[in-house]
Amino acid sequence: MNQLVKLVPPGLVVAVLAILIVSQLFYAFLRYRRRAYVSILVTTATGFALGQLWDFLGLPALRLGQANMVPAVPFALLLQPLARFVPRPKREPKQPAEPKEPKRGGMHP
Repeated sequence: MNQLVKLVPPGLVVAVLAILIVSQLFYAFLRYRRRAYVSILVTTATGFALGQLWDFLGLPALRLGQANMVPAVPFALLLQPLARFVPRPKREPKQPAEPKEPKRGGMHP
C-alpha cells in the first residue's frame, strides 16, 4: 500500500481536489440555464488541463503546490458557457412498446 501511495504525485491530488472544489463553486454561483453538474465538471477539468499546458509551455503561472492555479481557474471560468454543449445521456424513462391491437375483454360488444 505504501508503494502505491508513492506512485501518485502530490500535484495530481491537489489538482483533482481543486477541480472538484472549483467546479462546485461554479455550479453554485454561476447562473446558466439547463446545465448539469457533470458538464460543469468536464469544462472545469478542461480549463485546468489548459492551465497545465500553459505551465508546460513555460509561460508565467501561479501555483498551488505542483498544481497550476492561474491561468487554470480563468480558463475554466471562460469555458463555463460551453458546458451546455457537453453531451450527456438521456434520462427519459423507457416506455414499453405499445401493442398493435388493443386487447379485447369479454364484456365489450
